[in-house]
Amino acid sequence: GMANPGSFADYMSLLSTLFLRLIKMIIAPLVFSTLVVGIAKMGDAKEVGRIGLKALGWFIIASVISLSLGLLLVNLFRPGDALTVAVPAADAASGIATSSLTLKEFITHLVPSSIVDGMAKNEILQIVVFSLFFGTAAAAVGPRAHPMIEAIDGVAHVMLKVTGYVMNLAPIAVFAAVSGTIASKGLGVLSTFGIFMGEFYLGIILLWVVLTMAGFMFLGKRVFGLLKELREPTLLAFSTASSEAAFPKTLEGLERFGVKNRIAAFVLPVGYSFNLDGSMMYCTFATVFIAQAYGIEMDLGTQIVMMAVLMLTSKGMAGVPRASLVVIAATLTQFNIPEAGLLLLLGIDHFLDMARSATNVIGNGIATAVVAKWENELTDPTKKDVATAPLQ
Repeated sequence: GMANPGSFADYMSLLSTLFLRLIKMIIAPLVFSTLVVGIAKMGDAKEVGRIGLKALGWFIIASVISLSLGLLLVNLFRPGDALTVAVPAADAASGIATSSLTLKEFITHLVPSSIVDGMAKNEILQIVVFSLFFGTAAAAVGPRAHPMIEAIDGVAHVMLKVTGYVMNLAPIAVFAAVSGTIASKGLGVLSTFGIFMGEFYLGIILLWVVLTMAGFMFLGKRVFGLLKELREPTLLAFSTASSEAAFPKTLEGLERFGVKNRIAAFVLPVGYSFNLDGSMMYCTFATVFIAQAYGIEMDLGTQIVMMAVLMLTSKGMAGVPRASLVVIAATLTQFNIPEAGLLLLLGIDHFLDMARSATNVIGNGIATAVVAKWENELTDPTKKDVATAPLQ
């Protein structure tokens, strides 16, 4: 006879479970290699320390704003409440009790007692801490360490390739996750996702307004000219759902706007690792959404700790397709929220990714222009022509 929905959902969950395991398999080597290479290469450029600090200052503030906005909106809208998912039985007993880490536990937990153990358990923050030490030391050692950094750079490229392969399976996992969810929950589930998307896009628009206002504080009316220059790369990022695809065009637009090449060529790539405003807003939004769907209440303290975790884990993740998924998967594990909840979002992730990527381009464009202004390396091409024109 007909297979009952239960066994269908089981088979479907097999596919999506495999996909999640593949993502978790990637996390440790990917985070380690991308972060170490990023830090070591930055260490090579000692003379750009001042620019780096200014850029970092802006990035940190922008990150906090993006993460807080996501947190604020998800607590305001509570999109996860509409979608009640039973917590998987295995974690049901322990899951809720342990979802609040105390500050002392959190800080102790930052440092791995063994990096192999940290990598084995996918403790992403421990990997980050070790990578920070490792990358800084590698830069300090100098030429002796160069071959090793090259090798780790090789690992990073291989891992990006592996990630590409895994992400090719995403559509199958998405189909499995969505059909499994509909099989057990009915079609009404789809409206929840529609609402989630609407609320997320509203958040993105708010973030654009905030970023433009921040740019206006330093660039004045020219910020609107900058947005005009960024229109093309932003549309490109939106349609390809990839901020990287827009990188060359963004660089071009910034130089046309009057940012000196040496500033743009340094700040923009660093921004791609440290300043993904759209992605960061999404990370808090999605993580709390999943917790809400499982009925796991996170108090303010836990949410702030989670924000700090996301602040660190989202670094160095730029080159990764669907990076936010990997970051969220790692963060959920840290707070004992079942990572199967990620699959709920996989189906609409592409549409969310379009908005995230476009926002990342705008955020980095504004950041680069502002840093150039602080360094007095921002010219105004329109005014320069006037000044050098012969008097009539």
